[in-house]
Amino acid sequence: MPKENTAVRTSRRALVSSIAKGSADKGNLGKGTHGGAGSKPGLWLVSTPIGNLGDITARALEVLASVDVIACEDTRNTGKLMASFGISTALVPYHDHNADQARPALLARMRQGDSVALVSDAGTPLVSDPGYKLVRDAIKEALPVTPVPGASALLAGLAVSGLPTDRFLFAGFLPSRTTGRRTALAELAPVRATLVFYESAQRLEASLADMAAVLGNREAAVARELTKLFEEVRRGPLGALAEHYRVAGPPKGEVVVVVGPPPVIAASDDIIDAHLRQALAAEESLRDAVDAVAEELGAPRRQVYARALALTADDRQDQERVLDQERVLES
Repeated sequence: MPKENTAVRTSRRALVSSIAKGSADKGNLGKGTHGGAGSKPGLWLVSTPIGNLGDITARALEVLASVDVIACEDTRNTGKLMASFGISTALVPYHDHNADQARPALLARMRQGDSVALVSDAGTPLVSDPGYKLVRDAIKEALPVTPVPGASALLAGLAVSGLPTDRFLFAGFLPSRTTGRRTALAELAPVRATLVFYESAQRLEASLADMAAVLGNREAAVARELTKLFEEVRRGPLGALAEHYRVAGPPKGEVVVVVGPPPVIAASDDIIDAHLRQALAAEESLRDAVDAVAEELGAPRRQVYARALALTADDRQDQERVLDQERVLES
């Protein structure tokens, strides 16, 4: 865990003391402004710091101090975090290797009226961990599920990348082997969104090289050790980033890779017309056809709409010519 200066340590202890004082009567928790767990049964999804202890929220501390049990990936890591804030709530392991066995026991406790907090080793739970199955089963049993938002490496990396944030796709960890990794990247290549990955430091250079080969030399960012003392964000084309880490070697710490969306290639009128004819032949309305083609080709809707009007006008003219010819033949 990062070192704290005296001012930060004093501020943290004052926060913990304030929460502890306000939470002395556990039965009254949840009635205040923090939204603590108190006696409310169910599942609490609690975000924890990704490096800097100062990123914990007051509400997270109150919930963690007041639930009956905390389910965590690694009791050692979470135990250190809880000790930093003077929290002594019981910890139970919940991770990929024991989830199928641990989940029924946690659900049984919630059915009996216990409150359970779910945390990951760092950041927001359910992002690259088995928590979603616990949430799914709790929902099936109509047990309350409450989020306690906070730190997230995914969102922090995206925010500092300098790449478009209006549409993004989180793809987690790519396969460790080149063949599987390139296959996965090929499936993501057409997605018109910023892509966000987690990656191990040891595989970073190889992954960046595969991204450049499959996705093209898109703009990207590599963020590591976010919120920690040696936080670093390196930005540039994928090829240049791969070359940097080939020379420099694997970095230290946790890594988030953010890759920009594919470049928009202007579609020709012929291509737009061909797609419009297919959409209109499927008995879509003009508006639906325009929307579908604009989305599919990444073309400006105004351009697609203009082509749609031209096509329908041509079709009407063709129909009128056919009718004129039929009238001539009948006369």
